Amino acid sequence: MDMLQNLQNVYLKIETAANLTGRKKEDITLIAVSKTKPIEMLEEAYNLGVKVFGENKVQELVEKYEKLQDVHWHLIGTLQKNKVKYIIDKVDLIHSLDNFDLAKEIDKRAKAKGIIANVLIQINIGEEESKSGILKEELNQFIEELKVFENIKVCGLMAIPPKCTGDEVRYYFKQMKILFDNLKTKENSKLIMKYLSMGMTGDYEVAIEEGANMVRVGTGIFGDRDYTK
Repeated sequence: MDMLQNLQNVYLKIETAANLTGRKKEDITLIAVSKTKPIEMLEEAYNLGVKVFGENKVQELVEKYEKLQDVHWHLIGTLQKNKVKYIIDKVDLIHSLDNFDLAKEIDKRAKAKGIIANVLIQINIGEEESKSGILKEELNQFIEELKVFENIKVCGLMAIPPKCTGDEVRYYFKQMKILFDNLKTKENSKLIMKYLSMGMTGDYEVAIEEGANMVRVGTGIFGDRDYTK
């Protein structure tokens, strides 16, 4: 596997998709999804210029955090309340806020550290029972509920659409962009629509074409994962 070639390919696709929407590649944040990958591969990616890494599991993020400095960590997987304390001061962004109780814990832990926790609200855009996230119809009410928290800043939205291709997945990305743009008209000190995080290795080009400015690419950079290890 040639990681340099993989990265160059990803950057080229990002640039091409961004140009189609009148943007530049610099307008798109690439998150290298490094779950299950050894620290040596992260170091290789870092040396090739990657500075933003995304992890799904708290324990794995914490272990890698201790070994790789000067990078930006994102927690992109489901976050349990009892694990917030381990990553609250280690991540730049939590992608998976989807309920009030989790928000309450994030706020509490952030307050204790004297920091503001930057979060994305995860939307279950395909209304799948197997996935986390709130329904799009619940979004405005959820935003209202979050106003009580002083140490949380909502910085955008995140979604993982149902497994589909082409026009089907494009439909879900379009729906997310509508939600994102609607909230942008309601911005305040605790609500800044900065990031629309959607698109992974199989569909990040389509996601960018439909308005994503943050994509999560793992296999496209690091190769296939071995979940048996």
